[in-house]
Amino acid sequence: MALTPSTMLPLGTTAPDFALPNTDGKTIKLADYSNSKVLLVMFICNHCPFVKHVAPQLAKIGQDYADKGLGIVAIQSNDIQTHPDDSPQMMAKEKTERGYNFHYLFDADQSVAKAYTAACTPDFFLFDADHKLVYRGQLDDTRPTRIRSGVYDSSNGPTGVDLRNAIDAVLAGRQPTAEQKPSMGCNIKWSAGNEPDYYNL
Repeated sequence: MALTPSTMLPLGTTAPDFALPNTDGKTIKLADYSNSKVLLVMFICNHCPFVKHVAPQLAKIGQDYADKGLGIVAIQSNDIQTHPDDSPQMMAKEKTERGYNFHYLFDADQSVAKAYTAACTPDFFLFDADHKLVYRGQLDDTRPTRIRSGVYDSSNGPTGVDLRNAIDAVLAGRQPTAEQKPSMGCNIKWSAGNEPDYYNL
């Protein structure tokens, strides 16, 4: 596992378009979120210990903001040939078991991840009602603690304070703080030969 930070896409960037299949096979588009006061686009997966660490909080954010004008979409861009645990079938299982109430999309050719300059899982991008980027970075300061290869301690459960503060600010008509820390996690598992220019080995 390569520990990788967010690229920190410039604030003000317009949300790149997407049209990707959900776990039930339905195509979900950026335009489907045109009425959202705030839009959270996050790149996650199933197998990464950093995503497993934050997954309960992601589900809670989905529940807490369900009727407050926040649109949420999660995108899985890992190569499923090398990481079959992230396949669409396993994504559907993950969505159910985690209680995600938001769409979980599969970016098979990794083009959407590249458009967002997504680098790690998890990677968070928050947009205002005009789909302009207002926050990108970490959920909060917590990280899973590595005990040994493949075994992590997530007892320091995340609160999501950084992302929640940004969401609350936009919902209240304010700009989030410009002091934003990059997210950190496993690198996106790019298909061989498909690595973006910003990918660092």
